[in-house]
Amino acid sequence: MLDPAEKDEKGMPVTARVVFVFGPDKKLKLSLLYPATTGRNFDEILRVVISLQLTAEKRVATPVDWKVGDSVMVLPTIPEEEAKKLFPKGVFTKDLPSGKKYLRYTPQP
Repeated sequence: MLDPAEKDEKGMPVTARVVFVFGPDKKLKLSLLYPATTGRNFDEILRVVISLQLTAEKRVATPVDWKVGDSVMVLPTIPEEEAKKLFPKGVFTKDLPSGKKYLRYTPQP
């Protein structure tokens, strides 16, 4: 892939680096495009792959800046009683200005 905005000393476009992650279902789960001027961050790529595996296996989502071992979010589509059964370590609801109870966390399963 060429990055038309980044050129070498001869004025030729230089390559951009792309990371694709496909799931077991052969569907694209992640696409990251790094311009030639920016190096790839393998720790971030690994974090995303682990998150994709976790969220495919468990009924959770990972919040911003999530790292392995941090709390995860319980999907808002899971009823409260079912969430209690699915996550025996507890489900904790974040107080929101709206008073809505949809932002729920649990220790990483």
